[in-house]
Amino acid sequence: MEYRELSVPGAWEITPKQFGDPRGVFLEWFKAEKFEEALGHPLDLQQANCSVSSAGVLRGIHFADTPPGQAKYVTCAKGAVLDVVVDVRVGSPTFGQWDSVLLDDTDRRAIYLGEGLGHAFMALEDDSTVMYLCSTGYSPGREHGIHPLDPEVGIEWPTTARDGSPLAPLLSDKDVAAPSLSEAVASSLLPTLEQVDAHLASLRNR
Repeated sequence: MEYRELSVPGAWEITPKQFGDPRGVFLEWFKAEKFEEALGHPLDLQQANCSVSSAGVLRGIHFADTPPGQAKYVTCAKGAVLDVVVDVRVGSPTFGQWDSVLLDDTDRRAIYLGEGLGHAFMALEDDSTVMYLCSTGYSPGREHGIHPLDPEVGIEWPTTARDGSPLAPLLSDKDVAAPSLSEAVASSLLPTLEQVDAHLASLRNR
């Protein structure tokens, strides 16, 4: 299992070792020891989610109030998605920047997004199945979003599906109504780097 930090600090790409034989494939997609070794603190697992999406479905950009925030460890068990992390921490040197990892059922990579980061993904195939481990449970009052097509963020979403067919983004009503990054800043909706760093320090001191 290999960890590679992305260009947005606090987000990591995880590549597992796969063991195949005529029966199929086995892999470890999360290992607590390796996680803590790479990040310096454990993942406090409080909820596990599964979403199934048609090709073109675009979910995000979602984030939670920090503290406690919501860290996510994400993989794609079936199909393929482009998974994106956005730095929404006010005061961060990489504020507003994004990076991505292709999650699919071939390489079976995972992505970890720490507290205070925005998360989004687009399905590249029908029935793409995304599994994610979360550090906190669902709490609608402290969970927010930024419009995933906001030109200020400028995410380069795929226009071609896994089978080569054209791809158009399909958003929920909630994500369509989400504010732009500038609007989120103006309404003090976003976490600050100071808040996130203080929360991460408390995790490391446990």
